[in-house]
Amino acid sequence: MRFILSLLFTLMLAGCAPRGNFVMLDELPPEKAALAATAGVREVVFVGTTRREVGGQFGFGRAEKASFLRYDILVPSDREPGEVTWPVNAKRADPKTDFLTLADKKYPDGKDFRKELTAAMKLRGQRDVVVYVHGFNNTMAESVYRVAQMHYDLKVPGVAVHYAWPSRGSALGYVYDRDSALFARDGLEQLLHEVAEAGAQRVVLVAHSMGGAVAMETLRQAAIRGDRRVMNSLGGVILISPDLDVDLFRAQAHAMGGLPQPFMIFGSRRDTVLGLSSRLAGNPDRLGNLKDLGQIADLEVTYLDTAAYNEGAGHFNLGTSPALLQLLGGIANIDAAFRAEAAGRVGLLPGVVLTVQNATAIILSPVEGLATAD
Repeated sequence: MRFILSLLFTLMLAGCAPRGNFVMLDELPPEKAALAATAGVREVVFVGTTRREVGGQFGFGRAEKASFLRYDILVPSDREPGEVTWPVNAKRADPKTDFLTLADKKYPDGKDFRKELTAAMKLRGQRDVVVYVHGFNNTMAESVYRVAQMHYDLKVPGVAVHYAWPSRGSALGYVYDRDSALFARDGLEQLLHEVAEAGAQRVVLVAHSMGGAVAMETLRQAAIRGDRRVMNSLGGVILISPDLDVDLFRAQAHAMGGLPQPFMIFGSRRDTVLGLSSRLAGNPDRLGNLKDLGQIADLEVTYLDTAAYNEGAGHFNLGTSPALLQLLGGIANIDAAFRAEAAGRVGLLPGVVLTVQNATAIILSPVEGLATAD
């Protein structure tokens, strides 16, 4: 009964929260549009999506043919790191605090998408790309805003690319999203192909929550197909709070012949969202709230427990915790970890280090001078 009441309370809170939609610069009153020009920083997010387009909007419907887009997002200046807010409508928008859309563009095909992605890499002076995959219960706008926030707050040097799969965008849509995660495999594999063909030298795949299932199923599929273009382009994989059964993860890794390297997981043993997911699945073991490293000991993986930096439910600490964002000092620390051997990698972050066979766990500790959750 306690579990049912907790679940109902969580769903009620989620249902009351306003959902994110794109609010365009040209929709704003003139004075707010003028303010938006100087109120923050522009982050460019390239997007591949298998959401179905209806009336110019990408909702929760599924499309077998991928669409390719670009969004120029205003990251507002007056906010805490990790914070994302969006306006209910254009009249109530505040460019100082709200994420807004400065411009958007839909490409007619993958060729034009690749051309502009190549140009964006040249503009940055490097050919690194980070492909983000959102998690459960996201609208198109929410996921794009979150990618812009993470890319900015983590000071990622590469170009941001986002895979928007057809989430229902509802707290009651868990089963729909689970099915969509399987449906979305081909679209993510195609997007990774487009990124590689655009000339990306190194692709880091970052997936949150149920997006971890999308990412792992896609990589498993690519490996079985012998898709070397995708597998060889990967320069690292990061799963954030993955809502993924541990046995399934192990089977996926073995089907690939081993995990792409380097492979990092940010989890929290106190992730209450994954606690609910575990109860719904009838299995206590989710990869994102792993308590026993021995369950994945034969896999070459680095697992970072971020429970000391829990924000709210502890389900997205890497993206929402100001202290953890500050600790990482930008994605540069992760990048350095990717390029180092395991011994060097674990020394970059404060905490207790555990090694069991091939797997390494780092239980992150609070750092004096950084604000952490209670």
